Amino acid sequence: MPLPIAVLVSGRGSNLAALIDAGEAGKLPVTFALVASDKADAAALRKAEAHGIPTLALDPKTFASRREFDEALFANVAASGAQLVVLAGYMRIIDAAVTAEWAGRMINIHPSLLPKYRGLHTHRRVLKARDIEHGASVHFVSADLDGGPVIAQAHIDVHPGDSEDSLAERLLHKEHLLLVACVDAIARGDVCERSGAVWYRGRPITAPLRLGDGGHLTCA
Repeated sequence: MPLPIAVLVSGRGSNLAALIDAGEAGKLPVTFALVASDKADAAALRKAEAHGIPTLALDPKTFASRREFDEALFANVAASGAQLVVLAGYMRIIDAAVTAEWAGRMINIHPSLLPKYRGLHTHRRVLKARDIEHGASVHFVSADLDGGPVIAQAHIDVHPGDSEDSLAERLLHKEHLLLVACVDAIARGDVCERSGAVWYRGRPITAPLRLGDGGHLTCA
């Protein structure tokens, strides 16, 4: 049975588009129960609508607190029947109590090799630190910002003369492959979270999985 997922977005939705494309190509065993956003004008909502996916936009400014907004949002997510929530460019920190209710059932993609560079401006920080390697991570969501257990990572080299834009552009394709691979692994039952640890094919992993050349996850 395909896994019903909800995708939360705030912007253009390139990661969402990668998931939709993989699903329509028969490469991802999921159904899209809902695409929701904190921004009514998010381009990602238009992408979802174009593919017949139910959408929802809620304005945080109409709620008295972040927790009330998150409770309303996730009530809609639960009502959609989604069993996994994918944060794909969702730019809001989620209330800790709400996060706890979805422990092990919510993942996020972040453009750094976590635990390095949590938060914003990751490409800039990589260049400032003169790192020779950069990448993206998919992790289970916890109350800590970009701090949940990491499922898998994609790696790229930092080239001499790289700018923030060139790094971001080169990484984006890897992000798409990584997110699709992680959602696929969860949907097939290969990956889960148990007691704060990532399990892969029945065993806990001691290091994040890696995105292989063929777009599949491999043990580090």
